[in-house]
Amino acid sequence: MAGLSLKVTARSRKGLKGLPPSVELPPDATIDDAKIAIAKAARVSDYNRIGIFDPVSKKTLKDRKSLLRDQPEVVKHGELLVKDLGPQIGWRLVYFIEYLGPLLFHPFFLGVRKQLYPAVYPLIKNVVPTPVTRTGELSFAQQAAFAMIALHFAKRELETLFLHKFAANTMPFAYVFRNSFFYWAFAGLLGALELYAPFSPAALVEPTPTNEYIIYLGLALYAFGELANFDVHYYLAHLRKPGETARKLPRGHGFGLVTCPNYMFEILAWVGILLVTRSPSLLLFITIGSYFMYIWGWGKEKAYRKQFGDKYKKKRYVILPGLL
Repeated sequence: MAGLSLKVTARSRKGLKGLPPSVELPPDATIDDAKIAIAKAARVSDYNRIGIFDPVSKKTLKDRKSLLRDQPEVVKHGELLVKDLGPQIGWRLVYFIEYLGPLLFHPFFLGVRKQLYPAVYPLIKNVVPTPVTRTGELSFAQQAAFAMIALHFAKRELETLFLHKFAANTMPFAYVFRNSFFYWAFAGLLGALELYAPFSPAALVEPTPTNEYIIYLGLALYAFGELANFDVHYYLAHLRKPGETARKLPRGHGFGLVTCPNYMFEILAWVGILLVTRSPSLLLFITIGSYFMYIWGWGKEKAYRKQFGDKYKKKRYVILPGLL
């Protein structure tokens, strides 16, 4: 099979200095191979800075292991759009930093709660309820919240370090601040600040004959959601056998119900946390998070429909059956 001779065009006016007019690649060249060849010709030390885009849709070609010959518009037009993405940071490190925020904030506010909240209460006593206790003891819901949130984000960190596989090596370094803000600000700072206050809704929650079933339901949903979410992540990480590059359709493990069952189980776990804690800040967190998961889910659904055509059974709902 003949190799690929592709025209190289700068995607922006600021294009790379020394960009070659074309690049010669073997027939089995991947997106990564093209990046390496272009970076070498342009004398760019980190080939991950090279962004390659579809010449028609102008969308980035993210799957670094996919074959160039499987990109129809690239082959048809014989062209690659290229852009310098700037200084890079590894995706694995990005996710590790994102999930680190809640793991720092929750122990911190738990540790300073006996000093912090009595000091600030006189300033806000007209807008918050009277503290439930004067002893400063944590309620059942507050203790459970700390355990559930710590386990959730510890699980995410471990999956990031040892399980997940990423379609791209890196992302622009500047994006790490944008990506981390959501977790650090909402699940971390705001969530911890509200949860462990003696005047928070969670401070009122103890197992009683009237609400123990709601609490136990929440704990059960949390446990099921976390385990099922891990099951989907493990399945996806091993969907392609070593050496395989072609995308494969996931089956079972909730994929018959929605496009992204990992998001579905993630939401179920957080619903469990909400049933236990009654936390408005965590409700805000998962509401915003569900919106983004819905957007990402539809993106995945469209990609499946486009790539697999009639082989793919289209989904009406992408993250929650009958809802989203």
